[in-house]
Amino acid sequence: MAQNIFGSSRRKLTLLYSIVMIIFLVVLIFAMHKTMEWSITSEQARELMDTASNVAEAQEYFNQHPEIVLDDTIAYKSTNDRLFFYVFDNEGRLLNFARASFRIEPFILDTIAQEKVEPGGVTVFSKPGSENTRKARIMLTAQQVRDDEGHATQTVYVGKDVTAMYNGMEKATYALAFLGAIALVIATIVGHVLSGKAMIPLRQAYEKQRQFAADASHELRTPLAVVMASAELLQNDPSIQSPFLRQVIDDVRDEVKKMTKLVSDLLVVARSDNKALKLKPQKFNLSALIEQTARLMQPLAEQKKIDLQAENLPKVEIQADEQKIRQLVLILVDNAVKYTPDGGRVSVRYESTEKGRVRFSVSDTGIGIAKEDQAKVFDRFYRVDKARSREMGGNGLGLAIAQEIVHLHKGRIWIQSELGQGTTFFVELRTKFK
Repeated sequence: MAQNIFGSSRRKLTLLYSIVMIIFLVVLIFAMHKTMEWSITSEQARELMDTASNVAEAQEYFNQHPEIVLDDTIAYKSTNDRLFFYVFDNEGRLLNFARASFRIEPFILDTIAQEKVEPGGVTVFSKPGSENTRKARIMLTAQQVRDDEGHATQTVYVGKDVTAMYNGMEKATYALAFLGAIALVIATIVGHVLSGKAMIPLRQAYEKQRQFAADASHELRTPLAVVMASAELLQNDPSIQSPFLRQVIDDVRDEVKKMTKLVSDLLVVARSDNKALKLKPQKFNLSALIEQTARLMQPLAEQKKIDLQAENLPKVEIQADEQKIRQLVLILVDNAVKYTPDGGRVSVRYESTEKGRVRFSVSDTGIGIAKEDQAKVFDRFYRVDKARSREMGGNGLGLAIAQEIVHLHKGRIWIQSELGQGTTFFVELRTKFK
């Protein structure tokens, strides 16, 4: 049990650490990608804006001096085959250009024709790839050319093929993601190892606590038995006539009974942690065991005027530890009777008897258990209503022991409950012990 608890805690810590690292890694890669994109594109945009301004100024100059003949030796024509420009008048006629690559020029001219480029802004357009070509990214900006009166008569479109830049940025992002994944794996392994080391002192403290509980429980059984025997002798002593003394003796006897039950439960829990609980499987009639165990609780049920129904159950034989199953049924029926108000009803019945399995339930019309508490009812020393539990003598170990007994038999136990409408515990066991 202890190994399971610490193993589960270690796995949870490792999982939590891994999730935090994954989130951190994703955010870091995303931030670095956006930072690279901003730093590179901002410089490219500045270059395009400067080029567009230069081309627009040159175009204005040539408009004012029509005697100058444009040819391929124009000084402002781009010397970079990735940088290009086109000058159009307001009627869409091409006046001047430094052509882009034939691979992307049709896409650029279509984009310009559709008026997707806003003057003064910089936009990145993506050209879908085909079977023989890759996806291309084009950065475009526009600048208006004005006449002497300030009217916009022409528009200069300047662009640059930034495909290589984006491809390089994507490769850098993939490389970062790959290195980050390797770092995450290493960090997870290191975290798992460190969490294991962190669990060592906790495990040692837990083992000492468990051993102390086992030793104390074992050592207390003898003095408690002596006190109980002494109390019973005093209770049967006819020479004690004082009502006060007899009440004191009765109170001592009752408290010793409670203490004995608590010590017994603690010993069961300690043995469970130490895997010292041994099963003695044998074949027996489960129906007869349930009915007999319920009869033991009949006096308490009658005292509270509770209708306890656990009769006429169909005969079902199972192979299990009879004493452990008896203890399981007693815990569930005892809880149901204790937490059911006077005049209520408690019933034990079979839910199903499938091949190789049997399922029974213990239902009551008691106070019920809230949704947020249902997952904790099987925890040790957990009590939903501590005041009522103390009043009824509960110690918070009964359901934990019941769950341990079910798990030892490789079965299942679960709960269904609504506040104010009662509670039902379901138990599913194998009919043959393996």
